[in-house]
Amino acid sequence: MKVTEEHNQRMAKMTFASVYPHYLTKVEKKGRTKAELLQVIEWLTGYNEADLQKLIEAGVSFETFFQQANLNPNAHLIKGVICGYRIEEIDNALTQQVRFLDKLVDELAKGRKMEKILREEKK
Repeated sequence: MKVTEEHNQRMAKMTFASVYPHYLTKVEKKGRTKAELLQVIEWLTGYNEADLQKLIEAGVSFETFFQQANLNPNAHLIKGVICGYRIEEIDNALTQQVRFLDKLVDELAKGRKMEKILREEKK
C-alpha cells in the first residue's frame, strides 16, 4: 500500500497516550509483560518508564514523541510489513518511525525472542 499525505498527517497528530494502552493490552494478552514492552520502547526511542509517563501525561503527539526521541542507530534494521505497509518503503520519516514501533510491539506479541526484536548482533 502507498502511504498518503492524509495518512502521514493522521500519524503525526495521533497521541502516544492514545496508542500506548493498546500496545500494552496486545502484548499482555499474548503473555508478554509491561517490562518487556518498556524495554522495546526504550531500545527504539531512548525513553525510560519515567520519560514515557511524562509524555503520556503531557498528551504529546507522535510527531513530538519522535522529535524528542533518541532513535536507536539500528532502527533501520526493522523491516517487514505492518498494517499492510512495507516499512522500508515508507518515505515519510515520522510515519516510518511510528511503524518501527508498531512492528516491534507486534514482534513482542508474537513471541519473538528479545535479542531478535532488539536487533542485537550475535556474539
